[in-house]
Amino acid sequence: MARKTKEDALATRELILDAAERVFHQRGVSRTSLQEIAKAAGLTRGAIYWHFENKGELFHAMMERVTLPMMARMTEMGPADEEQPLDKIRRNTASALHQIAHDDQVRRVFEIATQKVEYVDELQSMRERHIAGRNECIDDMHRLMQLARDKGQLRREMDIRHATLGLFALIGGLKFNWLLDPQAFDLEQVGMATLDAYLAGLGVLQP
Repeated sequence: MARKTKEDALATRELILDAAERVFHQRGVSRTSLQEIAKAAGLTRGAIYWHFENKGELFHAMMERVTLPMMARMTEMGPADEEQPLDKIRRNTASALHQIAHDDQVRRVFEIATQKVEYVDELQSMRERHIAGRNECIDDMHRLMQLARDKGQLRREMDIRHATLGLFALIGGLKFNWLLDPQAFDLEQVGMATLDAYLAGLGVLQP
């Protein structure tokens, strides 16, 4: 019986996250109340408070459900990645762009995060989490760029931190502008061509 109760609780949590994702996407995060999410999920507001302390915690959980698996894949390193860190950056970028372009849930969540959230009131703490997550992504990319320079695959006189920030801004800008208008360009094709052009500008050395 306890096992069934635990499974039911997990199912209810997923139901709440699904409803939050839909309503946040339709109305925007700031304009959405927990009561509206409860109604969309067919639950009481008390059921939401049993799982989440406030709207900020619910928003965070909705984001993590999509971003944590993506981050796990990006940070996993194998022997080949140690030898060819720039290939790892390319694969990470290609994977992220593919998911945004073809996975409806991933696209919705990124649209919410970039277009439909204001970091005000109870969402102020989410701004700090967003910054922390961004910094973690930049640090992971920086380690790969540093490794590439150490292996002689980038110019040694280059400021790796500056190059990493530029690369992060480039990829983020492509995703942001494509989400505004998915018909404007092919995210995967343009994204990878732009990434390669940027790396070429850094003086990438072929092994």
